[in-house]
Amino acid sequence: MERSFKTEVQSLSLGAGETFHGEGILAVTKALLQSGVSYVGGYQGAPVSHLLDVMVEAEPQMRALGVHVETCTNEASAAAMLGASINYPLRGAVTWKSIVGTNVAADALSNLASPGVIGGAMIIVGEDYGEGASVIQERTYAYAMKSSMWLLDPRPDLPAIVRTVEKGFELSESSHTPVMLELRIRACHATGQFEAKDNRKPVFSGINPLTEPAKFNYSRLSHPPVTYVQERLKVEQRLPAARAFIREHKLNETIAGDVTDIGIVVMGGLTNSVLRALERLGLADVFGASRVPLLVLNVVYPLVPEELREFCAGKRAVLIVEEGYPDYIEQAVNVELRRADIQTRVYGKGLLPQAGEYASDVLLNGIAGFLKETRPNGLDADVVAAKALAIVAQKTKAAATLGPLPPRPPSFCTGCPERPVFSAIKLMQREIGPTHISADIGCHSFATFAPFSMGNSILGYGMSLASAAAVGPNLAKRPISVMGDGGFWHNGVITGVASNLFNKGDGVLIVMQNGYTSATGQQFMPSTPVNREGPSGMSIEQTLRAMGVKWLRTVRTYSVATMVKTLKEAMKTAERGLKVIIADGECQLARQRRVRAQDAEKLARGERVTRARYGVDDEICTGDHSCIRLSGCPSLTVKPSPDPLRTDPVATVIESCVGCGLCGEVAHAAVLCPSFYRAEIVRNATWWDRFKFRLRGAVIGALGGYNPRKPVVKAAT
Repeated sequence: MERSFKTEVQSLSLGAGETFHGEGILAVTKALLQSGVSYVGGYQGAPVSHLLDVMVEAEPQMRALGVHVETCTNEASAAAMLGASINYPLRGAVTWKSIVGTNVAADALSNLASPGVIGGAMIIVGEDYGEGASVIQERTYAYAMKSSMWLLDPRPDLPAIVRTVEKGFELSESSHTPVMLELRIRACHATGQFEAKDNRKPVFSGINPLTEPAKFNYSRLSHPPVTYVQERLKVEQRLPAARAFIREHKLNETIAGDVTDIGIVVMGGLTNSVLRALERLGLADVFGASRVPLLVLNVVYPLVPEELREFCAGKRAVLIVEEGYPDYIEQAVNVELRRADIQTRVYGKGLLPQAGEYASDVLLNGIAGFLKETRPNGLDADVVAAKALAIVAQKTKAAATLGPLPPRPPSFCTGCPERPVFSAIKLMQREIGPTHISADIGCHSFATFAPFSMGNSILGYGMSLASAAAVGPNLAKRPISVMGDGGFWHNGVITGVASNLFNKGDGVLIVMQNGYTSATGQQFMPSTPVNREGPSGMSIEQTLRAMGVKWLRTVRTYSVATMVKTLKEAMKTAERGLKVIIADGECQLARQRRVRAQDAEKLARGERVTRARYGVDDEICTGDHSCIRLSGCPSLTVKPSPDPLRTDPVATVIESCVGCGLCGEVAHAAVLCPSFYRAEIVRNATWWDRFKFRLRGAVIGALGGYNPRKPVVKAAT
């Protein structure tokens, strides 16, 4: 995974009276254990929270408590796990990444929310919203509203997060409703401390299993005609019960202030950002005390009308700080105040942007604008606004002194096994012309950036083949769909391959088989040769053949010439039907981590270790840089020519090279200049290595004369 939590998870065993120190995601896991969960699961593709990664690494602690841990193949299977809480007093939690995961899980969530739950059920969502997000810009709020699930948005403070998790299970059980807990990036990685409690063994678990299954009760099924009754129960019983619990247990917070004629209503996850903006304006301190009163909504749905009325009563105006659009909270506050005939003016969108992340400058300007509009007693709004302008102007001036930054689009890692495939596609298109390329979610989506600029659509994880279904029949050339092995197991095998075969489609599918869910940190998947449970025994190739795919080739990704030949065959063959190319090559990051550890052990034992490096001969390089345009490797760049008679820079390979060999493969496949050479750096060299090195150096020196600019003589080759 992107980082390991093997050391940190030891703190999950802390007991009552001890102090927990760590990150937000570890605090959430500790809170789950303190809440007595019976099972946890989720989909590992969650770069926001890493929560499932922590759960997997904490499996020994989980197993000791009898907690079942499951890594699911997609979010729908994770959501379906919560079905255990419909009939049984089992607390369960599942996790996934943001709105894209909730989209996949929507069917199961609707069918879970309709009958409701007996045991507490919690969905922990990494709310990936804002400029740094890696997904479409939507929010979880709409799903919570449409399915009547309660949405928690805890303040990014570890004690608040832990309390929200623990109370979230109680809220779920008291209202018989699943709850969603959204964790923003800042909350996930906020560090702090809280007083730990003892971990609770679940009442029922693998250690103490239920003795009998639940009695058949049709009312617990999400099936007509009881679904009509369940819809009424959501509104008439569960919603009032939830509001009563939220109010009784004070899940939402109020921060008092002396400027009492105005106030701010803020989503819990944005509280620290608002307090920081107020502190920069001189209206709050670093400890969280504020001159402007705040209503902190740790539960953003449902809202509690009594809390809104009490906070707004006597105030001339309130500012609603709610990221994203539609402005659900702003609308709800307006409705509740008008119903109660409270004439407090509500500000929100307009002073604050309708869309986008509420970063520091945005909140500074928004709050300053709110103060200028309302001119509260005891504050000089013009002075505050001037301070905000000065802060923003200072930041702009500081950025201007740096000058414009060069564009730096995302790219594949050095040595990535997926880059050669797009080099091959580029070479293939040079001969037979361009065609529609259906892209997908995953590392391979970096091919949509330069130098490849390939990809006409991205419709969802594992959906590239399905999204080309209507393109193929209306296009002269066969479309090419690109899918990762993670996407294949997540969704592609059904929505893409099965549908294509069923409809007798004709196209080309490239499956990037690198062995891991690489884009989110090298988590295991069904076809990973060896995972945390041992050998998987599952194969993409065997699965495709069993489904009826006839035209199937497996090609080593770094073999560019072979890949070009295979692509041409797939595009030109008269044979109809789905053509699948499995591009096989282990994720380079995972490989380097494995190889480095192995090499370190060998070096410690004094054993021979070799490392391949590639380079460019300055005298042979023509300087046309075709190799760079076909490769895009970060370690392949340019430098000034050492020849004083040549002004064009020459290609060069820098120290980050991992020796994958793509540059040489591309040069060969594209019939470029033969300027690339391969060298082996030998550590703990044997006498035979040293003898060959001296001999080769002597021969090269005799044939071509000694040239200090040639690095080839610096290593045994």
